Amino acid sequence: MKAISIPREKGELVVCESAGELGRKSAEFFAEAAGAAVQRTGSFSVALSGGSTPALMYRALLSQELRDRVPWAKGEYFWSDERCVPPDHPESNYGLAKRELLSKVPVRRECVHRMKGEEEPERAAADYEQELRRVFRDVALPRFDLMILGLGANGHTASLFPGSSALNETRRWTVASYVEELKAYRLTFTFPVINAARHVVFVISGKEKAPALRQVLRGGGAPVPAERVHPVEGKLIWFVEEAAAAELE
Repeated sequence: MKAISIPREKGELVVCESAGELGRKSAEFFAEAAGAAVQRTGSFSVALSGGSTPALMYRALLSQELRDRVPWAKGEYFWSDERCVPPDHPESNYGLAKRELLSKVPVRRECVHRMKGEEEPERAAADYEQELRRVFRDVALPRFDLMILGLGANGHTASLFPGSSALNETRRWTVASYVEELKAYRLTFTFPVINAARHVVFVISGKEKAPALRQVLRGGGAPVPAERVHPVEGKLIWFVEEAAAAELE
């Protein structure tokens, strides 16, 4: 695929020829950002994501080269959203990251901060915000070194779905959001937290995502939630498999 340009305010686009390249390039950026943060402050913070596409990055991080480059023991690990299920449930975002990555690298147990999807949603969201405030002390908003996101075919990101009341939340950091199309609650970061990150990284694969990605990067149709991701003082990067970028040419 030839090079594709996008408006400067939309960030940087990296188109990958295959799922393997997508995982590798996004994993390389993860390692670079984590290392730079540790050099700058002595630690790094990351918000992980669920879904099969971020799992490509998790697996790539286990290659010997990248595994050795990441200062795992100096990280604080959070999640940008979670399904309201127990941690051992097959659909748990925490469970995915644990199986594919965290159980295989030397992270400190006390620095893995999961959303408790098995608890009552509103209470779980409030407790997670308190956990954020405990780790990110005395700040107006937590500033993650790395915020990893996916993109749904309907344009949602994290668990910020079209039509959700969470889209317009400006005060709370984490909310419980009822998703009508799923008939279920989700726990999610709000846009103020996402947009405060130092680096926001989308990892996207699948041709079914192409229309939503076109809308986010080109506009022209009905707005979708992911269009609201605009880091205030950070960098926005899109790692996209070629099939998902098909409508950008």
